[in-house]
Amino acid sequence: QVQLVESGGRLVQAGDSLRLSCTASGLTVSTYAMGWFRQAPGKEREFVGAIARSGGSSIYADSVQGRFTISRDNAKNTVYLQMNSLKVEDTAVYYCASSPSDILFRVHTSYIYWGQGTRVTVSS
Repeated sequence: QVQLVESGGRLVQAGDSLRLSCTASGLTVSTYAMGWFRQAPGKEREFVGAIARSGGSSIYADSVQGRFTISRDNAKNTVYLQMNSLKVEDTAVYYCASSPSDILFRVHTSYIYWGQGTRVTVSS
């Protein structure tokens, strides 16, 4: 049984940094492209970023480019989302997801396994 478990979400202030973790069981993160998505209240789920299976490439949404970074620790079977210079508009539930493709997709329908999400609240 595949499980993705996100953690690290909490209340922070604008300008702070936060690192989210996504720990997998039942799959090996190095064999999947791993993505992060978020969903704010009343809004659709949106793409944040993704890292390739090899870990050699990553893509990000324009809204987080330069502030967020995805990395992976294969030994811990965990993927991270480092978020710097947080803004109020980054407030959302953040989800990690996995895709078996070599291609990095921005659409959530390309990802087959999902975590339950972790809530990030950024106050002004």
